[in-house]
Amino acid sequence: MHDLVIRGGTIVDGLGGEPFTGDIAIDGDLISQVGTVEGEGREEIDASGRIVTPGFVDVHTHYDGQATWDQEMAPSSWHGVTTVVMGNCGVGFAPARKDQHEWLIGLMEGVEDIPGTALAEGMKWNWESFPEYLDALEELPRTVDVATHVPHGAVRAYVLGDREKPGAVPTDEDIEKMSAIVEDGVRAGALGFSTSRTILHRDVEGELVPGTTATKEELIAIGRAMGRVGYGVFEMASDMKKDWDEFGWMGDLSRETGLPCTFAALQSIAKEMTLDEQIAATAEENAKGANIVAQIALRGNGIVMAWQGTVHPFLFKPAWREIAELPWDEKLAKLKDEDFKARMIAEESDYSEVNPDLLPLIMVVTQGWAAQYEMMDGFNYEPTAEESVAARAEAAGKPGDEYAYELLMRDEGRGFIYFPILNYADGNLDFLHPLQHRDDTVNSLSDGGAHCGTICDAASPTFMLEHWVRDRKRGTIALENAIKRQCHDTARLYGLNDRGVLAPGYLADVNVIDLENLKLDKPWLAFDLPAGGKRLLQKATGYDYTIKSGKVTFKQGEMTGAVPGGLIRGPQQVEMLEAAE
Repeated sequence: MHDLVIRGGTIVDGLGGEPFTGDIAIDGDLISQVGTVEGEGREEIDASGRIVTPGFVDVHTHYDGQATWDQEMAPSSWHGVTTVVMGNCGVGFAPARKDQHEWLIGLMEGVEDIPGTALAEGMKWNWESFPEYLDALEELPRTVDVATHVPHGAVRAYVLGDREKPGAVPTDEDIEKMSAIVEDGVRAGALGFSTSRTILHRDVEGELVPGTTATKEELIAIGRAMGRVGYGVFEMASDMKKDWDEFGWMGDLSRETGLPCTFAALQSIAKEMTLDEQIAATAEENAKGANIVAQIALRGNGIVMAWQGTVHPFLFKPAWREIAELPWDEKLAKLKDEDFKARMIAEESDYSEVNPDLLPLIMVVTQGWAAQYEMMDGFNYEPTAEESVAARAEAAGKPGDEYAYELLMRDEGRGFIYFPILNYADGNLDFLHPLQHRDDTVNSLSDGGAHCGTICDAASPTFMLEHWVRDRKRGTIALENAIKRQCHDTARLYGLNDRGVLAPGYLADVNVIDLENLKLDKPWLAFDLPAGGKRLLQKATGYDYTIKSGKVTFKQGEMTGAVPGGLIRGPQQVEMLEAAE
């Protein structure tokens, strides 16, 4: 008698093999049989007409605070994700001296748009060192497994203290101390180290984050600390300034330590290198023995603009500033007033306090109607020029700003405008198709748990299946390849060799999905974080079951109450089992 049997589904094994019809038996937290299962299960799931996949492994999230208080781990867990890796981009909450809590919250709020009030109320701060933070994470069971990096920002602040300012140059002794903290963190179970080197990442005061101007000597020394442990991934967000020679030192570090380096590969106005140049440089270093992996998004990294969100086109209007701090019902009444509307549209935006480095981006936010799109139910995340605010405003015989205002006023002021800030320079996603067939790229950059008032890309695994596999009219991705990339490939990058595959001995993380009817729902703004903090959420229909470590955690999209997920410490190995009868 097996604990659970999934019968008659189309099995997509995560290794890229041809899908086949079969059964899966689960005993305890492991898969015990795949193929034809003769024995009965204490619980059985009829998967006829459904695809059966491994649980998705998302390696680029920011649940560092949320994971200390939340068991559901939404929205990622709503989209078939059973493992998350957090602590990316150099931001996190350990190590942390008591007098640095507020500063670290401001760093996370600025970089990742996670409400500081929610973090302040939600976290207990029952840790100081990074190993103590892992212990705190281990106390709370969840629907998913969590793993994390040691974040550069927290490490630098811990060592440099009040000396941590933009452009701060650590001493050799400082670098030795930082390296020791990272080594201790990885030995305690962190899966790697992360840093950020982009002007787009700033703290809540607008200051560049720690690590932005770090020297290659500092970064290599920290990488060597992981080399002494024998495992760990060096993760980075960077503007790829050519005089920094990021690929040169990443290649040297990877060849010296044998460890992978991974970076966010994007079309970005902040990057000096084009995406093609980034991929070519990756291939060049790997041809010389390095292991560099480019993390790629599956769609445009899109700001979702709304009156109650963090960003919208009228943010810098004097009239908006008059009402910005009002309660929502009072604000909505003002926005509905035709005289107020006319005044705000007629006003010039005030950019006097905008950082000059960010002004080109802000101008597109406030005036770039050709790059913005109306978001409605069934929205296509690969919209055409004819669907832009500019085109629809022209067809309606209205100026772009008036049309945008009216879009935001829909549904009682809860309308959305989509602005793909990155990865949509061509007005389509064609450039991503060949990247889905390379061994030196991995699907990533969902930013689950972050950008709460601006971005909702934690649904990327669902988008991959709905858009890239099923609905796209050209350049689709084969189902078996899509699943391999979101399961096996992401897991292997971080040494999680026990998951991402449907085979005996592997962790019983499984999705049963109605692919034919899989559909992303329209996003909405919720105010359910601690202290009433806001976040964009998006669900999907079509996930019949999500199973984590042999327990059904979600059924028809609803949490069952089972929380078998825990903390991952270090690389994981598969258990080789004899098939159970």
